[in-house]
Amino acid sequence: MMMEYALGRFPLPVKLRDRTECLLRPIGRRDAARLYRFFVAVPEEERLFIKQLAFDRSTFQRWCRYADFERDLPLILLHREKIIAEACLHQRLGGWKRHIGLITVLTHPQYRGRDAAKLLVGELVETARAMGLRQLEAELNGERKSTLRALEEMGFRQLLRLPDYVLDMKAVFHDYVLLSLDLRVNEEYAGIGE
Repeated sequence: MMMEYALGRFPLPVKLRDRTECLLRPIGRRDAARLYRFFVAVPEEERLFIKQLAFDRSTFQRWCRYADFERDLPLILLHREKIIAEACLHQRLGGWKRHIGLITVLTHPQYRGRDAAKLLVGELVETARAMGLRQLEAELNGERKSTLRALEEMGFRQLLRLPDYVLDMKAVFHDYVLLSLDLRVNEEYAGIGE
């Protein structure tokens, strides 16, 4: 029921910082070719950090055709018909971290510095709240300085930074950074208990 409420807000017309009009929505069954072109446009040195390295078209068709929004909610930002950014809310359906969502975000190189990632992450934050999650996490490599800065501007804080902890797909070490955002409402400011 909560997911239906969360999805009912989309599609959502939005504007980038430079006033470019875009459409924000969950991934759809017919987005496979668009999504493939988006990921291929990301520079190779950044693709080395994508956890699930998959660049054959059948993988993208499977992602789009069999999306499980209860577990993974991928949102895309479109400029005309082109995907310019993608973010996903990953949920654990059970266990001791079931109250914590994990977000990932990636922006097309031509659209960086225009707040595309902030728009997507902002919607994922609202969706996570509507879903009843209490915390959000983001895992990044230390080189993604602009993404780290953008998330910190949105209220995420660094919990952990481990130097030379993760390996990219070419076996090169990089720093691991874990960020967190508290989604709980401060009851004092929400007027609860008065």
